[in-house]
Amino acid sequence: MQEIKFDDHCEQFPVAMAYVPWQRFDKMYEDLEKAYCIGTIFPELNKPFTGRRCVS
Repeated sequence: MQEIKFDDHCEQFPVAMAYVPWQRFDKMYEDLEKAYCIGTIFPELNKPFTGRRCVS
């Protein structure tokens, strides 16, 4: 399989446009150490990964 370098072929890729909806944050974690461990101070953004690991 031939390796494709992005720098050599960047004109082949379209420009991306992202859409991020407005979010409201009503609550904050009171325990900031817990929030630091989770990675967010907003409980609404606490979305732990629950997928499975692929084993080859």
